[in-house]
Amino acid sequence: MNSELIREIVDRNEANNNGLISTMEEIQSKFGYLPREALEKVAEKTNRSLVDIYGVATFYRAFSLEPRGEHLVSACLGTACHVRGASLVANEIGKQLGIEPGETTQDDKFTFETVNCLGACALGPVVVVDGHYFSQVNTSTVSDILKKSVEGFDKVEVATDERIFPIEVSCPRCNHSLMAPDHQMDGYPSIWITHSYGLKHGWLRMSSLYGSYKSEAEYDIPENQVINFFCPHCHTELIGAADCTECGTQMIPMIVRGGGTVQVCPRKGCKGHILDL
Repeated sequence: MNSELIREIVDRNEANNNGLISTMEEIQSKFGYLPREALEKVAEKTNRSLVDIYGVATFYRAFSLEPRGEHLVSACLGTACHVRGASLVANEIGKQLGIEPGETTQDDKFTFETVNCLGACALGPVVVVDGHYFSQVNTSTVSDILKKSVEGFDKVEVATDERIFPIEVSCPRCNHSLMAPDHQMDGYPSIWITHSYGLKHGWLRMSSLYGSYKSEAEYDIPENQVINFFCPHCHTELIGAADCTECGTQMIPMIVRGGGTVQVCPRKGCKGHILDL
């Protein structure tokens, strides 16, 4: 266990007022799970009881106290999915990975689990891999899903993928356009906002293609850092009401031209986003 690394993570998150959850998320991203030794260090450095630390670690499903594989595969066995053949899908996943639910493959590539509900009953059977939902899964599509998880879900062809399309956004407070035609990304005007974290404050550009995660910032933003978004025109901080379904951080809203909103997660590295038209 790298005690110095743990201390650096705790000190950095405390300096940026990120809180306990951000600290634990960064530790898990480094080690793949939350080792007991790391949680003891967190309790010591933050003057919290180990019981409180474990309470947080066990309350949030995103945290794991046991080593996980590189990819987490979750198969829903809830009633709506079960009647559509979810048990057959789960059996096929276990067969192809060579493990039972709750186990990790010997090469540490996959951890497989079954859950009672994934909140998408109308789309069952549902399988989630690394936060990516797959609906109406059957035994013949399991192999392709596992293959995609190894190749990487974020590898998209901007020019041909129909899930990727441009949007134009404006500030939800002053309604001023946030588009920057003079600074293009992915071949389209970028979204221009200002951001801050700790004592740093500067510009941030994001791709206006919904489904692209490309961004550029004036300062290097540490992984897992939660940043504050501001309108560059009225200087109002952009604060939303919804929580990110991936990490629980409060989402940042922007108005979509033509009607609707888009919300993005302000945590560096998190790909949580919601488009409501």
